[in-house]
Amino acid sequence: MARVAEMERYTSETSIEIQLNLDGSGITQLDTGIAFFDHMLDGFARHGLFDLSVKCDGDLQVDDHHTIEDTGIVLGQAIAKAVGDKKGIARYGSRILPMDEALVLCALDLCGRPYFSYDAAFQGEKMGGMSTQMVREFFYAVSYGAMMNLHLKVITPGNDHHMCEAMFKAFGKALDMATQLDPRITDVLSTKGVI
Repeated sequence: MARVAEMERYTSETSIEIQLNLDGSGITQLDTGIAFFDHMLDGFARHGLFDLSVKCDGDLQVDDHHTIEDTGIVLGQAIAKAVGDKKGIARYGSRILPMDEALVLCALDLCGRPYFSYDAAFQGEKMGGMSTQMVREFFYAVSYGAMMNLHLKVITPGNDHHMCEAMFKAFGKALDMATQLDPRITDVLSTKGVI
């Protein structure tokens, strides 16, 4: 059964269309109007082996906030929809990922309860056309859109680009682990019987 989701969100600030295939091969088609953000989303999808299409027309004449935050909301919703009833999935995923001098930890639980923990500090205000403040806002939006616990921590800081890219790639690897189907899990992996 295909684990695919298509989500749309239209507001006065952004128009977003996302297609996500959890069982893809890392094929991407990305156009948010922010080249650096597209580069980060590409790293997430390629390293998680997800097929991802994102089209966002946002109010970039204001700033990058609405575009990045709203993309996070819709991506989170797409993850939740594609995962479905969560029967047979590993549920938990984690990755410690290096990128040159930077080392990042990502751990997540597809538990149906949103929670976000973030420990990172950037040196600059921007990376290309993306505000460094928006890294936290993006992952916060994803965690709540997907109803997941998400923990991101920079263990060893370094270059802003390296830290940010390591976060997106680590998130992709951790999500890939959490969404893997395990034949030993016949229902949902929970003592409650539901997640």
